[in-house]
Amino acid sequence: MELHITLHGRKDLADQLYRQLRDGIDSGRLAAGTQLPPTRLLAEQLGVSRKTVAEAYSRLTYDNLLSGQVGRGTFITPQPLAGAPQRHDTPLASAASLERWRARGLPMGRPALEQPSRYDFAGGVSSKAHFPFDSWRQCSQHALRQCQRSTTRYGDARGLAELREAIARHIAFARGVHCDADNVQVCSGAQQALDLIARVLIEPGCTVAMEDPGYPPARHLFEALGARIQHVPVEAEGIRVELIEAGVRLIYVTPSHQFPLGMPMALARRHALLARAAELGAVIVEDDYDSEFRYEGRPTDALQSLDQHGLVAYVGTFSKTVLPELRLGYAILPPALLEPVRIAKQLSDWHTSTLSQWTLARFIGEGHLQRHIRRCHGLYAARRERILQRLDADLSPWFEAVPSTAGYHLSALAKDALDVEFVIALARKVEVGLYSLRPFYSEAPPQPGLLLGFGAIELLDIDPALDRLRDTLQSLS
Repeated sequence: MELHITLHGRKDLADQLYRQLRDGIDSGRLAAGTQLPPTRLLAEQLGVSRKTVAEAYSRLTYDNLLSGQVGRGTFITPQPLAGAPQRHDTPLASAASLERWRARGLPMGRPALEQPSRYDFAGGVSSKAHFPFDSWRQCSQHALRQCQRSTTRYGDARGLAELREAIARHIAFARGVHCDADNVQVCSGAQQALDLIARVLIEPGCTVAMEDPGYPPARHLFEALGARIQHVPVEAEGIRVELIEAGVRLIYVTPSHQFPLGMPMALARRHALLARAAELGAVIVEDDYDSEFRYEGRPTDALQSLDQHGLVAYVGTFSKTVLPELRLGYAILPPALLEPVRIAKQLSDWHTSTLSQWTLARFIGEGHLQRHIRRCHGLYAARRERILQRLDADLSPWFEAVPSTAGYHLSALAKDALDVEFVIALARKVEVGLYSLRPFYSEAPPQPGLLLGFGAIELLDIDPALDRLRDTLQSLS
């Protein structure tokens, strides 16, 4: 990599070089410890004599800004800390827009320096201890070989054909979704899938209906694109379809495992929602974020498989079944959305990492994903059962579980006038991480309660954690 130096004319070249290097060192652009090119190499790059570069280096060494190390080269010398230079920021014409973005904050974001509690019931987090890293590593090696053999420069914005085919087979098998590879759009996580769909459907001032309580990142995304949100209350059978307003353009729901409460949407309610969407000409975004893990009852049909009008965009993710850091998700799109979303994806980031796509395609194709899901299903089922047993036993004076059949979190509603936020603060002091349902409500009166994730907490840690919670609650009583 060449050092950026700009010389003008043919006069005072050593002085020009000296001053540019000194300015770079003084400003911090050239950091302490950085190795400078050898004099011969820099002279060739700049088209000057070696003597010119040597003279500039000599002056900088005399100023104690450079030091030579025998056998290694010339390095920038660490300097005493100086006060930050005064900066006068020009007022921006976009200041109001930037302030609106700052005001949004990071929904559901955990501060970077905050350490999880010893016993942590965080939702949406899986356990890395049980992930087959050796199998993933082998698939990554296969992906590297595929990339090495490839003669193309960039990939298809829709996603790697092999991965789209693998996804179509997987969700047809696991969720009964009707699709083929042509309906699949690969995305950098489910959040990008929501963003792409919203970008092609939402215009400033249009109305989006979503569940209340619901998923805050989706709400913030729709609002950021200029949508007005209709917060539709949720009851035991799901979203109250009869309250969805005329003029709604997009309806966002989590029918298989309502977020955050956890109950599935009843079949009759699903048909009613599809009928209402058809009346409005609205697209339904079905976020099926963790329903691969189902523990009781018969499977329920995805909205997408019931759709007869091309209105449902089905969104899924591998963050829950593979690794959150992978950032791979997908959308199964109705015909009207296929080309607009592909164009939006290409304009956004061209395509998702091909290396990751090859790895995941191989991981699915060789059966590793299904084996991993089956293994985790047994682990999560045991953890879920133990939490439910405790909620029905010694924790029953304070909490009642919301019925749910899938996923790896459940919700527990508080009884009487329990101050849940205070309980959470006290639990933190005894190293138990608990999470309130309150942040997921917008306009509906919040039901005090807890979201209890069991993806990352080990089975043997559940009883000690809940013992501490029980003791905390008893001390309040």
